[in-house]
Amino acid sequence: MKTVLNTVCLLLALTLFGTVGFRVTGNNSWLESLYLAIITLTTIGSRDGAQSTATMIFVIVYIVTGLGIFTFSAFQLGSWVVSADFREMLEKRRMKQEISQLASHSIVCGLGRMGQTICQYLSERNRQFVVIDRDEDRLVSICREKGWRHIVGDSTHDDVLQAAGVERASSLTTVLSTDGDNLFVVLSARMLNSKLKIIARAADEESISKFERAGATRVVSPFSTGAVKMARFMLNPSIEDFIEIADSRGSELELADIQLDESNPLVGRRLMETDLRNRGVMVIGIRRASGARLMPPPGDAVLNAGDCLFVFGNADAVNAILTEPDGAPV
Repeated sequence: MKTVLNTVCLLLALTLFGTVGFRVTGNNSWLESLYLAIITLTTIGSRDGAQSTATMIFVIVYIVTGLGIFTFSAFQLGSWVVSADFREMLEKRRMKQEISQLASHSIVCGLGRMGQTICQYLSERNRQFVVIDRDEDRLVSICREKGWRHIVGDSTHDDVLQAAGVERASSLTTVLSTDGDNLFVVLSARMLNSKLKIIARAADEESISKFERAGATRVVSPFSTGAVKMARFMLNPSIEDFIEIADSRGSELELADIQLDESNPLVGRRLMETDLRNRGVMVIGIRRASGARLMPPPGDAVLNAGDCLFVFGNADAVNAILTEPDGAPV
């Protein structure tokens, strides 16, 4: 962009020089002088401006110097149009337009090892998301190849979160390198969207309560979570193997939760009246809006607005239910 501005300024200066030259050496108005400068510079001029010897000499000097500068400037502009900088600018504009049209999407703050794993998980399940990271080279090298929407910036800044559509997003996870940065993202995101589901990583166990008070929906400590999982493998290895099926890459099974709002066609029906089982989805639990839990739920349980269904079954069927605009089918 700096090269383009310099080239434009050079052409404007050359045109101004020609206008002043024709004005001084000939009996022309400013408009006529500008006209003569432009047609001479573009090599389509005529003898109209050669009204005196001084004008002729100026035209010769102006054409010799101006043609070289004009050709160089045209070459610079043409090179910029096909350059990587121009393509990068178009790519950023396209990315910005796509992000501005997203709604109910997810935002991933940080593209470290955890961030890449989260993005890969979302991508494999065809979920819409935007990843934010300060390292532009990392974003370009990873996201461009995989087709992930991304924004270069600091996630702790409100304007960056707003550029990612935080007001329209349904969930956000922050896995930055420090608890301080993650805590700041939680505070900013909660202020911008009071209904946003926020999942934060906390390296320090003592920071978990701070994240919860700041507005985090869930706080994950990788060390404690990994330790608990190892302990479960020791006590119940077969059960853990079965649960891991839902998390493995390319698995045909999925474990998820479905939030029922008033517009969902399941509301008001008994569980046995739905076709979830026929579609390969099994409801293993219901959490009422009051906090009461039905595990396992009886077949005559009536589904109400505000309920959360915990389902397990065919991955395609579960993802289809989660992505349907009007909720799960009856």
